[in-house]
Amino acid sequence: MSSLIALRQTSTRAAALCTSPSFLCIATSLPRAAFAPRCHFSVSSSTPDSGSATSTGNEAAQIPTIPQDEKLQNETLKSSGTEKEKTSLMKPDKHNYFTEAAWPHPIYTVEQMKAIDIAHRESRTFSDKVALFAIRVLRKSFDIATGYRHPKPGQEGMTEFRMTGDKWLTRFVFLESIAGVPGMVGGMVRHLHSLRALRRDRAWIETLLEEAYNERMHLLTFLKLHKPGWFMRLMILGGQGVFFNLFFICYLISPRTCHRFVGYLEEEAIVTYTRCLEDIHAGRLPDWQKLEVPDIAKQYWKMPDNCTIEDLILYIRADEAKHREVNHTLSNLDQKIDRNPFALKIDNGKPQPTKGLETIKSVGWERDEIAA
Repeated sequence: MSSLIALRQTSTRAAALCTSPSFLCIATSLPRAAFAPRCHFSVSSSTPDSGSATSTGNEAAQIPTIPQDEKLQNETLKSSGTEKEKTSLMKPDKHNYFTEAAWPHPIYTVEQMKAIDIAHRESRTFSDKVALFAIRVLRKSFDIATGYRHPKPGQEGMTEFRMTGDKWLTRFVFLESIAGVPGMVGGMVRHLHSLRALRRDRAWIETLLEEAYNERMHLLTFLKLHKPGWFMRLMILGGQGVFFNLFFICYLISPRTCHRFVGYLEEEAIVTYTRCLEDIHAGRLPDWQKLEVPDIAKQYWKMPDNCTIEDLILYIRADEAKHREVNHTLSNLDQKIDRNPFALKIDNGKPQPTKGLETIKSVGWERDEIAA
């Protein structure tokens, strides 16, 4: 009887040890194999048996393996680095990655998007000419990197100018990875200046950051359709590193020139997307008939379920047209004292800049046209 009581006390102390916090901390750092053996305590009779460490009997008492909850098991798998793909808890749910847009996108009508046209603002000042020269150099380098040759009217169907679906998507990924830089740099510089000067920024920061956010949404959408190879990734890495630093320095020196540069950059983007739409209409991209618009795009632009890749390009081209208008307009303003007209709502009986496409001007608004 005394032997039975001693064994029961031993099992009670073992159970308390197994459930203590210190034991659980050690247990979570061990691999799963450490939990495979089970501890058994059994009693066969009240008579001591000095010849064997184990015995059998109907009155055997067994302590089961220590249970682990889902969170503890999840942490163990992460620390051990095993069976991540086999455990349903570790598999990502695609629906968990959708978040509300920081800046809700304005609603475009089909008529407004189809009315977007190719336009060019003539360079009038020395800074305009500098910006135009810089964008032509960038465009040439960009064409070489993406294997693009722009045809003259009537040459679109010729073999040497033909673009495949993969080439178009590669060009779009490269374009949007660069186009998202200027808005972020401009917003960052003006944000830091506002902090140093201890005054408001007249609403320029919000519009510039929204532009950067919009361009990044373009990039994320195209990445759902095309995965660039290692060479293109290196090109993006090098191009963004050089472009970011140059644009940052230039924005400190002459923000007016930088906004004109972005306006010209968006003009070239509209040329690119317009030619892509022409290829779609001409049937030169039959593979795109099978492509589905990514869910991230449908949510951001509030697109219908039956939308096509052509609709997606229309939306993105309309965004680029808006950036063209915004940056040409900002370049026309006094960089220090003028308010951002796209963040104002003034009804003076005359058309005024808006966030949408209601009163869009391809070459930007002149300073004397704005009520502010």
